[in-house]
Amino acid sequence: MSTVRRRLGPERVSERRACRVLGQPRNTQRYQSQRADDEPGLLREMRSLARQRPRFGSGRIYRLLTQRGWTVNEKRVHRLWKREYMQIPRKQHRKRRFPGGNENCCVRHRARYKDHVWSYDFVTDRTEDSRRLRLLVVIGEYTRVCLAIEVGRSFAAQDVMGVLQYLFAVRGTPEHLRSDNGPEFVSKVICRWLKEADDKTLFIAKGSPWESGYVESFNGTLRDEVLNRAIFLSFEEARWVMDRWRLDYNHHRIHSSLDYQTPAAYAAGCVLPASASPQPPGHSRITNPNSLTQPAATTGG
Repeated sequence: MSTVRRRLGPERVSERRACRVLGQPRNTQRYQSQRADDEPGLLREMRSLARQRPRFGSGRIYRLLTQRGWTVNEKRVHRLWKREYMQIPRKQHRKRRFPGGNENCCVRHRARYKDHVWSYDFVTDRTEDSRRLRLLVVIGEYTRVCLAIEVGRSFAAQDVMGVLQYLFAVRGTPEHLRSDNGPEFVSKVICRWLKEADDKTLFIAKGSPWESGYVESFNGTLRDEVLNRAIFLSFEEARWVMDRWRLDYNHHRIHSSLDYQTPAAYAAGCVLPASASPQPPGHSRITNPNSLTQPAATTGG
């Protein structure tokens, strides 16, 4: 309407006539948007949550708001999210075709229940003095629970086996372990020990990290939310931060693919194939998530 009057001239076309020709009610031209009284407080809460969870979108922020007692419409949260330019820039990944995938990839050999498939991988970072850090990440693909993040300067096959021995002792043995073809994973020591433990290995194709999509997705979250935002002054600080973040990820960070439950809550409700009742696992070596403790396993440093 304003465009029509601006082009033809407001002295030539009245608002009444333009609305009649275009079939619009006149009150639509006089509407003034009004901000709700709670909008400043809502925006402060949204910004606070966005600082705590920098990789969350408006959908998960909305669910966190409802958990905190806010009665607000999801569309309103989305509108404010876009208006305040709080969107997260997404990296553009090249799409890859599925038919060439390995038989051991996460799409063809999908986890069907808790402890069916675990994945493990390494993530690399550095401390402030430029010395390398290696993080051994182990996750349960079905529940998305992070089972371990072990920090070391370097890892040999014996170190990896020590971490797995601990997890098998406290959480039970999974049916399958998915990994890439790194030397620590394909060594004869590891393969022989896993065979004796009746654990089947799923090695993805070389140069195909997307075939282990669950652990790669977790690694991306770990890098976005911790590694890209923190400077580790020492090896001990890195271990402490990783252990605290793992507990927060398992017990407090909601996961969209789990119907916005935390991985620990989802795992607690899982029923094993041969059981008629839920089997809640022990999710952490630390009984109190707020305690300041060191990881039990020592694999370097």
